Order: sequence, then C-alpha cells, then structure tokens
Amino acid sequence: MIHPFSDEYFMKQALAEAHLAAEEDEVPVGAVIVCGDRVIARAHNQTERLCDPTAHAEMLAITSATASLGAKYLTDCRLYVTVEPCVMCAGAIGWSQLSALIYGARDEKRGFTGYAPGALHPKTEVRRGVMEAECAAGMRAFFRDRR
Repeated sequence: MIHPFSDEYFMKQALAEAHLAAEEDEVPVGAVIVCGDRVIARAHNQTERLCDPTAHAEMLAITSATASLGAKYLTDCRLYVTVEPCVMCAGAIGWSQLSALIYGARDEKRGFTGYAPGALHPKTEVRRGVMEAECAAGMRAFFRDRR
C-alpha cells in the first residue's frame, strides 16, 4: 500500500496525467504541483493540442500553480513529474523557485542534467528515480508504438 502524501502517492497522480497525455497522442509526461499535502496544479503535455512547443506538462503546471496561489514564486511547493525535465522546463522550475523537484524516469537525450545541471534554484531539492520503472514504461510504450 502506498502511504498517502508520500512521493509515490503524488507520482501516481503525475502518472495519471501522463496516461491522459498518451490518450491524446501527446508525449506521455505528467506533472502535479503539491503545496503542503494538497495538489494545487496538475497537467500533462499539450504541445500537439495547443500547437505550442512550450506546452510541456511542467510549464502548464507551473502556470496553473502560480495562478492558484496568486504568486510568482512556488517556494513552498514540490513538483512531481514523470520524466526528467528538459532545459526549458528546468529554467522555469528555477525561476519559480520550487522547493523540490521529484521525477521518475531519466531523459538521457533531452534531460536538463545533461545540458544545464545548474539551471535549478540553488535551494531546490532534487529526488530522482521515484517510480522510475513505471514512468519509463509509459515512455517506451508510446515511442515503440510510433515506430
């Protein structure tokens, strides 16, 4: 059983968003932003739907969370995302000053750690590999079906 309010609990919610993305033929990345123990934003990739290359799950979740809180900084919030953020998203995470970034699967081709490991705010805690197998499986299945 997954303990409520654990990293796994919130990552499962991000995975649900990733499944919605896959159903919409979007790259299956999902994100939730948590403040305290409450989800204040949830999003999934919508680059195809919005015809916008910046409509990544993380970007949409950050926009939603700042609107929800009425603040541009998310210093007391944690971002859960199924796949390692790209450089663009890492920059937005840094500028929004999220207190923690928790992600599942590593993105060896486009992940920020390979290009800009210093992009996050210095106080942002990073936890990698939460439900990594489940997060990676969704991505593999999506791209396997495309080939």
